[in-house]
Amino acid sequence: MNTLKHTPGSDATWFRRYPPSAPVRMRLLCLPHAGGSASFYHSWGNALGDDVEVLAARYPGRQERIVEPCLETMEELADAVTAAVLPLLDKPLALFGHSMGASLAYEVAVRLERRHGFGPSLLVVSGQRPPHGQRPRTAHLDGAESVLAEVRKLGGTDAALLEDPDLQELVMPALLADFSVVGRYAEKGPRPALPVRCPVVGHVGDRDPNVTVADVAAWADVAPKGFELKVWEGDHFYLAPRRDELVADLASRLR
Repeated sequence: MNTLKHTPGSDATWFRRYPPSAPVRMRLLCLPHAGGSASFYHSWGNALGDDVEVLAARYPGRQERIVEPCLETMEELADAVTAAVLPLLDKPLALFGHSMGASLAYEVAVRLERRHGFGPSLLVVSGQRPPHGQRPRTAHLDGAESVLAEVRKLGGTDAALLEDPDLQELVMPALLADFSVVGRYAEKGPRPALPVRCPVVGHVGDRDPNVTVADVAAWADVAPKGFELKVWEGDHFYLAPRRDELVADLASRLR
């Protein structure tokens, strides 16, 4: 059974923690997609090894933080997550992010290295273009219906849940804010390809409607310490039906 641990300080606000059964050897920080929440990674909680602590990021404006204002730029999110994880750097840290979360994981890795002199052990990015492959995105400029159309196109459980009008009203502010994060991050097109000083692994579904295998392969340009590409059968949310295989792959790398 998954167990949660909350400790005093900002890390308790920002991360849902899943302590392992043995003393912590390393941590994996999981960063959700646009419109996603920490609960997306609940089933990962104790599945990465008996000495790996999973940290699932809790963005403002949803679930336990529903009353807090959402953040609307990648810079704000990356600065906040970086600050929150600083007290947890007594052990090696790997990062995993899907879609918007992949860009955020990269930005946190860059901040940890360049501002704090801490090198993550591994950066794992999924279903997203690298910074220098970003293209302008406009769904956030066209209102709720445009954002909902994009969510339906990408699929996943979020899309099905949003057909419930009451739930849609509840989650729409966070969804709009996250699409603003994505849109503003890419509004000027490609960004500088700042390298990270750790190996990078890229994951992508072979039928992703927004991101191609070639797009994800371009993460190699920011990975002088090594890059590996994994292509999965599936769409943008391939990681839901392929959860067991993906977690096993991650666990083997974290060992």
